[in-house]
Amino acid sequence: MTDLPQPPTPVTVLGAGAWGTALAAAACDQADVLLWARQPESAAEIVQTHRNSRYLPHISLPVELAATSDLAAAFAHVNQQTNKHQRPGLLVLGTPVSGLATMCDAIRSHIPNPELIAGVVWTCKGLDADTARLPHEMVQAALAGFALPAGVLSGPSFAIEVARGLPVALTVASRNEALRHAVIDVFHSDHMRIYATSDVIGVEVGGALKNIMAIACGISDGLHLGNNARAALITRGLSEMARFGEALGAQSSTFSGLTGLGDLVLTATSDLSRNRQVGLQIGAGKTLDEILAQGLTAEGARCARAVLQRAQGLGITLPITQAVCETLFEQVPAAQAVAKLMARQATEE
Repeated sequence: MTDLPQPPTPVTVLGAGAWGTALAAAACDQADVLLWARQPESAAEIVQTHRNSRYLPHISLPVELAATSDLAAAFAHVNQQTNKHQRPGLLVLGTPVSGLATMCDAIRSHIPNPELIAGVVWTCKGLDADTARLPHEMVQAALAGFALPAGVLSGPSFAIEVARGLPVALTVASRNEALRHAVIDVFHSDHMRIYATSDVIGVEVGGALKNIMAIACGISDGLHLGNNARAALITRGLSEMARFGEALGAQSSTFSGLTGLGDLVLTATSDLSRNRQVGLQIGAGKTLDEILAQGLTAEGARCARAVLQRAQGLGITLPITQAVCETLFEQVPAAQAVAKLMARQATEE
């Protein structure tokens, strides 16, 4: 007697921005995916035209991708008691750091028993600007006493390339082995490789600090300081990421992987990177307020001061992060901030 095929895993992606939409589309081959959009018109467009024209223009989405603006329906899709497959589903939080606590409150309201879903993973990168917490610390605080398997999905990736089906490699980090396997089952495919680790802190630190380093590289390139300077910033930036992460308990090896060096190189060198674009404009003489007024936002700018605050509490120095903060928030001219970095006392690598 042959075993009957297992029904697809129900997956709800909360957040129909570029990255949430791209991930939802990527999972459609292996899972039963529902994408939650805050705006009803966005959900309707995805269902009716298979497009998300605001965030992924010119991309055709899978016809199988369902969408809704009904939050209760989004949670019911992954709840074993209410979904059509009668199996625990996977919840993916595609919101930025600023929306993470709100989504956790929604989980408490709509999932009365954590055993009814396989777990939750988030994709945001950064620290909370007010508390200097990493995302997993925010989730732990918001879901205290709620024994829900949790983790982070991260890595060097631009949403537009994932949406086009181009090759990408990501890392899922969780202390729960079953959740790691669930994420691999949903997302691993012929164009998306998923690696697994238990080092949640290292993956989150890499995702947060690489954005700050990308701003620094953008500033350097905006000042036309050359390839040598960019290479130095990437290399010393990686060292800064590892120093901060290890002080928080991360594994040093994580920073030589996808979510460390891989994400740093991508974000610091590609013009698709919003963080690099912010740095380029700073280097060209614009202020952060002028850049934000254009509608260009970047997580590195949002979390840089929180990272510096956390580092000071740990008693460690982050000179590149310090220079970025001085340039962004203290009106120190970019050239002066670079000169200060270069004037630091020589030390062993």
